[in-house]
Amino acid sequence: MSRPLWTIVLCAGTILGIVAGIRQGFGLFLLPMSADYGLSREAFAFSVGLQNLVWGFGAPFAGAVADRYGPRLVAFGGGLLYAAGTAVMAIDWGGAQMPASGALLGLGLSGAGFSVVLGAVGRAAPAEHRAKALALASFGGSIGMFSALPYTHLLIAGTGWIASLFVLAATSLLTVPLALGLGGRVEAARVAGAPRLGFRRSLVAATSERSFLLLTTGFFVCGFQLAFITVHLPPYLGDKGMAPWLGAAALTLVGIANIAGTLACGWLGQRYEKRIVLASLYLARAIMLAAFVALPLTETSVLLFAAGMGFTWLPTIPLTNGLVAQLFGPTYLSTLFGLVFLSHQLGGFVGPWVGGLVFDWTGSYDTVWWLSAALGLAAALLHWPIEERAVRPAVAASSA
Repeated sequence: MSRPLWTIVLCAGTILGIVAGIRQGFGLFLLPMSADYGLSREAFAFSVGLQNLVWGFGAPFAGAVADRYGPRLVAFGGGLLYAAGTAVMAIDWGGAQMPASGALLGLGLSGAGFSVVLGAVGRAAPAEHRAKALALASFGGSIGMFSALPYTHLLIAGTGWIASLFVLAATSLLTVPLALGLGGRVEAARVAGAPRLGFRRSLVAATSERSFLLLTTGFFVCGFQLAFITVHLPPYLGDKGMAPWLGAAALTLVGIANIAGTLACGWLGQRYEKRIVLASLYLARAIMLAAFVALPLTETSVLLFAAGMGFTWLPTIPLTNGLVAQLFGPTYLSTLFGLVFLSHQLGGFVGPWVGGLVFDWTGSYDTVWWLSAALGLAAALLHWPIEERAVRPAVAASSA
């Protein structure tokens, strides 16, 4: 039975709000976990990076299953794995719990994350409303980022960090019934006139398209920047003598500003070329990152930086997803966006891991801040020459 578009958008947005919100708050656990379990920052950051890496490699395969059989069961299983990964993080296994948790969380996000969930929305929405529908679903992720940070902060303050992780695991189980609202094979059926490709042929067709390769390479930068900031901004501020509340407040402000950014960029993506909007977002990030590390650090500068980065935070995801749909059509959107998202998650692995590694070597994050700014400029340049034209005839040829 087909689901109404509003049901799919609502369920997708709520799922993204839960998983993105809880994930956004993991940086708040770095200092207490390091103190209680004797973990280095590099070990914690490696676990978060492993989560991103497993998520990235799992996304294309989860997307292929969702494209063939529907997103409902894939997101259902992803929600269960995500809850298990959150709970495992709280268990003291002499440090072994961190990679185990990272792997489970990564698998969970492969099923209940952006590629599968937004793929369901992109398939169900008509082309003229697709950018808006994707932005509204991503808006749920923004709401989650805004609400989950104070929720997590209050849990840690009131119950301790171990109990907080078990409560967050229980909270993440809400994604399981919501996954049923994404629809089954009816929504995953082939779009009329679109080519029927398997995973291998989709991969061959996409990797031969220059614009797809540029988009994929640029998305690496998004993952690098967001994961580095999420994990290392709170301890960075603590190292600089800032009050503990400021890290949570900054990440919360990222979520608030992200609400406005997601809606604004969804509107812009409906009216202007998505490549131009994406290039502008990456250029703005580069400027803000350079200014943040170059100017004196104050509470005001931290909050302004958080607001500015928040405005550019999640809008890259629906814009990139919409651009993939524009290039190849919506039939195999989860599979093809999963390939692009793999690059994002490779960046999400490298960013926090390199951040922790550089800090352990030098006692400072400054080098990685400057690297993030330089990568933002590179991403803006990569997006500019992308051609926004349908390439489905070439894909059809490859499917013969």
